[in-house]
Amino acid sequence: MNLLAAFIFFTRLPFWRIKNVPSDSFKYVVPYWPLVGWLTGGLMVLTLWLCAHILPVTVAWIVAIVVRLLLTGALHEDGLADFLDGFGGGTTRERVLSIMKDSHIGTYGVIGLIVYYLLLMQMTLLPLETLCLLVLCGDCWAKFVASQITNLLPYARKEEESKSKVVYSRMRIWEICVALVAGVLPAILLLPLRFWIALLFPVPVLLLLYLLMRRKIGGYTGDCCGALFLLCELSFYIGGLIIWKFY
Repeated sequence: MNLLAAFIFFTRLPFWRIKNVPSDSFKYVVPYWPLVGWLTGGLMVLTLWLCAHILPVTVAWIVAIVVRLLLTGALHEDGLADFLDGFGGGTTRERVLSIMKDSHIGTYGVIGLIVYYLLLMQMTLLPLETLCLLVLCGDCWAKFVASQITNLLPYARKEEESKSKVVYSRMRIWEICVALVAGVLPAILLLPLRFWIALLFPVPVLLLLYLLMRRKIGGYTGDCCGALFLLCELSFYIGGLIIWKFY
């Protein structure tokens, strides 16, 4: 039931038609977040591969990005924009949380998304096959790394103040194992050995943002999770690009 709740929560596909999920199940979706990456990353790769045979790779990459935006309802991108606005414009804990809850996007969010997509577009420098492998592995692995923020910090708001009305429960040991297997298995099975070092790149991103969140708001929010995922994924891509260029 919690697995189905994860696919309902993290995508906009009509999984809710399969079965009615109790609201309490949405508190336990984070361990299955990397498994959702198999779907979102897989559909990105399928789109990229098919489109690249009839369109320039740059255009195919843009179409693949749009496909994930549609699949997730831009859930993570909205989180990144709100995170940048809040942490960029807020000087107190209350102000940061207030800005992040505001539905309007500000200067930091706009500039941050522009820079993020400009960096993301550099991935088209890679060969198509390498890019496809990194996309699938990066989606799953970055979601695992980002999910660990729920184990490192408490939720920064009260449950009734949450935008999604959901406060994630901390993972139990077996749930961490499930998330780890779902996150790293595509890399073990598909990624060439020389690219495995790119799996380390999201770790310092997690640690740096953990320190920032702890200092500024004393916890995390849903927006923080979305931002952390995209930045971890981007760091993995950049690591792969560096490895490809020099090795």
